[in-house]
Amino acid sequence: MHEPQAMQGEARPDDDLILSVEDLAVHFPMGGGLLGRNRRVLRAVDGVDLRLRRGECLGLVGESGSGKSTVALSILGLLTPTRGRIVLDGQVVTNRQSGDRKSLARTVQIVFQDPYASLNPRQTVRRTLEDPLRVHGVTAKSEIEDRVATMLRHVGLRPEQADRYPHEFSGGQRQRIGIARALILNPRIVICDEPVSALDVSIRAQIINLLLELKDTLGLSYIMISHDLGVVEHMSDRVAVMYLGRIVENGHWREIFERPAHPYTQALIAAIPDPLHHAPLATTGGDLPNPLNPPNGCAFSPRCRYAEAVCRHEPGPVLETRADGHEVRCWRADEIAGQTQLASTEGGHPLRMEGASVAVKSVAPAAR
Repeated sequence: MHEPQAMQGEARPDDDLILSVEDLAVHFPMGGGLLGRNRRVLRAVDGVDLRLRRGECLGLVGESGSGKSTVALSILGLLTPTRGRIVLDGQVVTNRQSGDRKSLARTVQIVFQDPYASLNPRQTVRRTLEDPLRVHGVTAKSEIEDRVATMLRHVGLRPEQADRYPHEFSGGQRQRIGIARALILNPRIVICDEPVSALDVSIRAQIINLLLELKDTLGLSYIMISHDLGVVEHMSDRVAVMYLGRIVENGHWREIFERPAHPYTQALIAAIPDPLHHAPLATTGGDLPNPLNPPNGCAFSPRCRYAEAVCRHEPGPVLETRADGHEVRCWRADEIAGQTQLASTEGGHPLRMEGASVAVKSVAPAAR
């Protein structure tokens, strides 16, 4: 599941890059002020850089409101960025017109979170899968039938089930239909937006394994958006952590989960239940700051146990690349990472340090 990702420090050829998100910003002007003067701006995404390699799964994690879904909608062409650009296979696809978005849809698709709400209850499975093909110029009846039958088999359903309606399927089967719909156009990139969070625990592993199998079989690249860090750790080759519209840490999955260098990443990972350690998790109070009124300095400083004066008053730190290719946005990253490594070498859990966890809302990680 982690094979496509080169280990940190290992060079990878430029032609292996399928998606590049460069300095992406999405700002929403909000009401206020006389005649529109002094209007406030919600910076949902504020200078995000991401890279996705062929055959790779990039995990994108963070609390609700961190900007993950806004990044996804921008990549899909459903939101117009305020600045920055998105490069797909060497072609800039930012701000495409409606006609160009159709070609973008053949390359990038999405699997939605809710298998109950994302399917039209008035359409059969066959109609759900046939419509995208017809919209994108596939008109031969025999080809349409063959592609629908093949895709249903790919996702573990029988072709004869194509004439049923969504209500005739279980939640797990509906998500398989949603996956089939996303893949029917043979995209190269699939954005998985919380693909298992609405499913029963007993079904989640089946869908995760199906996604991994399809990635290998069809040569797909994934962006996995999830609150479930167990899912992200299991599926991802690299992980990017978002906080208040920015990437605060980005690196190889093993580096992120075993040697996190940002306090927020440490907090997220410390919140994963560990059946081998029964001690209660330490917490730090505080909620995600209001994006209309972000704190001075580092955005995480009001909730961070490591925060010093420089963190609260200086402009936020830039995303620095360390020697191993691990990126982190923190003034004290080297010191914090050293403390984490020390705790691990002394035999304790690397993140079970006093105060290392923050009360994180909307995160429901699975036990590892």
